[in-house]
Amino acid sequence: MATPQTPYDAVLHAARDVTKLDSALDAEMLGAALLGSVYEVAETDREAAVRDFVGEFLAATSRRRAVAATTVRAVFAALVPDAAGADRVRPGATAPAWSGQLGKVHLTGTWAYGDVYGDQTSYLATFAYDDASGGPEHALVALIDHNIGITKDVFVGGPAGRILEQVRQLCAEDELTWFREESPTRMRDEVSRHLAVTDHLGQLPGAASLATDRALVGARLAVLPAATAPPPRQADDPLPDAARAAEIRRFLGSPDAARAGLDAVDDAELASLHFCLGLLLDHAATFPDADPLRWSPTVAGLFLLDWVHRRAVLDMDDAAMLPRVLRAWAGYAARRRGLPESATAATDAAIEEMVPEFVRLYATGERRSPATAAVAQLMADGIDPDDPAALDAWIEANRHRLADDG
Repeated sequence: MATPQTPYDAVLHAARDVTKLDSALDAEMLGAALLGSVYEVAETDREAAVRDFVGEFLAATSRRRAVAATTVRAVFAALVPDAAGADRVRPGATAPAWSGQLGKVHLTGTWAYGDVYGDQTSYLATFAYDDASGGPEHALVALIDHNIGITKDVFVGGPAGRILEQVRQLCAEDELTWFREESPTRMRDEVSRHLAVTDHLGQLPGAASLATDRALVGARLAVLPAATAPPPRQADDPLPDAARAAEIRRFLGSPDAARAGLDAVDDAELASLHFCLGLLLDHAATFPDADPLRWSPTVAGLFLLDWVHRRAVLDMDDAAMLPRVLRAWAGYAARRRGLPESATAATDAAIEEMVPEFVRLYATGERRSPATAAVAQLMADGIDPDDPAALDAWIEANRHRLADDG
């Protein structure tokens, strides 16, 4: 057997049995898997890379008349209809009977489910072909991770009814999860917006189906109604000062702050208290949703064991105060959001377990960024970072050490 000479020949060879498949769905899943290799190896805009590849493939194979070749062309055109030349592709008279149903599906339902903390949300949509010859009803599931702001995984498969029932049952059995019917417009907006971030990642998350199902997911999302919405809040876009101050006042007047003794700290602790509260709000602003009330065991870990060491310089009073403030704030946030008691308790227990590691990291400074380490050294040397003359003199005296650290 001759070795394929071009990537397009390799695709045609891999899809040589496409006409033996039983349905349009099987063909679309095969086509998406083939395009998944293009998506996976792309280094920049992965969606654009797939679209460009399909356009080039259609141009390079325009004279191929074998039934398998014309069928694969029709499959790719249905999956990526905005590729160059896709609008001119036809399956051909000898194509399988199901080829006329490629891409011709309608939505039959949309739902959403996730954890009560708000770390992750999954969206589920079910589709049926306009004609039963296209294949069975099937489901699209997309997982959004709100802590990193991406669509972390996608999956297309069936039977749709079984997938929906399994999800519904799992959520019903776990009080830390929720399940609801969802607006198809919202699903398209949320999944597409986060998927656009995933498409530009230098390295994809580990889920294999993210690549193999990506093209089919895009085609199915296009079936959902689109909406015009204001741009989402951007990471590192903090609450306005007035809103921050109001949230802090509400917290300090809450029973959660009172139980932690934070409603009446002495003057010596007051500066550390407000510094720590500022850190909590600054950390929330680094997430795409910028929600100061979204705290979970995962978010607490990201804050206490990583972010705060890279981004802040704590003195001993701050380090002693921070876990105490975090536990009280997490309890306050859970109550404000109406989370079940078990969720609140789980976050509190997780924070308590993290405290020894937080203390160790504070003592070693091993996770400090170079900038944070430099500021920490300034303070250790008794230099006021806000004094330009003293700062310049310190930099000059430590120039060689700073260069070695860099």
